[in-house]
Amino acid sequence: MRSVLAALVLIPVLAQVDRLAAAEASDQRLADGKKLAMARSKGNCLACHAIADGELPGNIGPPLVYMQQRFPDKAQLRAQVWDATARNPDTVMPPFGRHGILTDEEIELIVDYIHSL
Repeated sequence: MRSVLAALVLIPVLAQVDRLAAAEASDQRLADGKKLAMARSKGNCLACHAIADGELPGNIGPPLVYMQQRFPDKAQLRAQVWDATARNPDTVMPPFGRHGILTDEEIELIVDYIHSL
């Protein structure tokens, strides 16, 4: 009986630990995505887009703000980063995925970060 009661007490505690671990992992993914997006040698989003905290942003592309409203479906944002020419053949945005500029994991991290803006 005591072990059953102890288990019932521990269940909410363990659930909270799982939520905290998931939040930390999410925060780390956003930090990694931001680092890639800001890196001039990788995502280089700043070459064309203004991003909060970004130094020397470009103005060729739209500012990356209100991204969840602009892309309610994160898959559409991922598709845009993967190959913007699919949606707009005249775009100057490089097809980061199609041309292998970024790996799938790097794109996922950048999309997670940009979608959070």
